[in-house]
Amino acid sequence: MKTSARIMALLAVAAALLSTTGCNKLKARSELNQGVRQYRDGHYEKAIEHFKQAVFLDENLKYAKLYLATAYAQQYVPGVDTPEMTRFAEQAIDEYKAVLQNDPKDVNSLKGIAYLYLQMKKLDDAQEYYKKAIAADPNDPEAYYSAGVIDWVAAYNDTRDRKAKLNPPLKPDDDPKNERVCEEIRVANQSRVEDGLKMLQIAMDKRQDYDDAMAYVNLLYLRKADMACNDPQAKAEAKKMSDEYSNKAMEARKKKQEAAAKKASGSGGIVLDQKK
Repeated sequence: MKTSARIMALLAVAAALLSTTGCNKLKARSELNQGVRQYRDGHYEKAIEHFKQAVFLDENLKYAKLYLATAYAQQYVPGVDTPEMTRFAEQAIDEYKAVLQNDPKDVNSLKGIAYLYLQMKKLDDAQEYYKKAIAADPNDPEAYYSAGVIDWVAAYNDTRDRKAKLNPPLKPDDDPKNERVCEEIRVANQSRVEDGLKMLQIAMDKRQDYDDAMAYVNLLYLRKADMACNDPQAKAEAKKMSDEYSNKAMEARKKKQEAAAKKASGSGGIVLDQKK
């Protein structure tokens, strides 16, 4: 009898726990829905409180964590270097990482972290997470594009800083006549430039007429020209490729604009009469 009584007591406790857990999950979804409404209305601080409560009630509620991270990220203003802005970015990154603990291949979280690190000018960290996003989704052209852009930013910044230290200082796109400086630029940036070209080529392969990617290929070839020390032919070839991709980018943008205009004119909008 005593054993039966203990078993019944344990079952009663288990039932109560299950009931509480189920109730908390329902409350968590209610908090999530309220947070989404506040978020859509632009009330990010109120939304954050609802999302935090949702996570507290159900720590496995992935979308509450994602929305919480996104709400923090929405309050972050890129380029505004203040403790408050840094805190928003770091809070968003922490919440994205909380999602990754249970789902290491969540692409939204990986790209969210990468974007924030990029805006905070933490280029190596940003590159690391864009590469993780590529591993999680090898068919996403935007991740390849972003990785390529980071390569260009890093190479451009390094080249700019080295040229600025010369006497007289050079602008980033001026040819470094000094052979030693040219070689330093090549050693420091060659792998970045080659990786950037590789990433952007994959992005263009996966998205036709990717004009933004073409524009950065143009810029990376200018960096490649910088590194053609004592090789006029290689420098000329790099500049030629830069011009080609600049033209390709402009042509792709022109086609997009024409397609958009054609779509607008056929969608029932007002079209001005043309002179005959």
